[in-house]
Amino acid sequence: MDDRPKGLIDTGAILALLDRDDRWHGRSVEAVAQLRFPLATSAAVLAELFHLLDTPRELTAAWGFLGSGAVTVLPIGDTDLPDLQALMERYQDRPMDFADATLVHLARREGLVTIFTVDHNDFETYRIEGKRRFRIVPDR
Repeated sequence: MDDRPKGLIDTGAILALLDRDDRWHGRSVEAVAQLRFPLATSAAVLAELFHLLDTPRELTAAWGFLGSGAVTVLPIGDTDLPDLQALMERYQDRPMDFADATLVHLARREGLVTIFTVDHNDFETYRIEGKRRFRIVPDR
């Protein structure tokens, strides 16, 4: 079995999957059928996710999703920090948050172009290696 990541997943996509009242929920559930797993994320995305969860049910659902094998957490270490700083400086007009910077960096480092996100405005702007566009799932 090939357990290498097939794409990336962002905070908003996880939240949309977990919350039936989220405006992106239906499209996110449909998008899961288009994706190959596992999807990679970073600890920064998980920190953002758990900060935004409101209820014990959401917390349980998040841990269940993370434990399903659909997501793998890739490390960000000291050697990655200069690249993250450069990305955040490059996109300071947005501004790019740290979690997004880790995903853009992981895309380059791991050779990934697909991202499961509801944050279209930012990820349509960000480029991998300064030129390559992300394949964003789900569509707008």
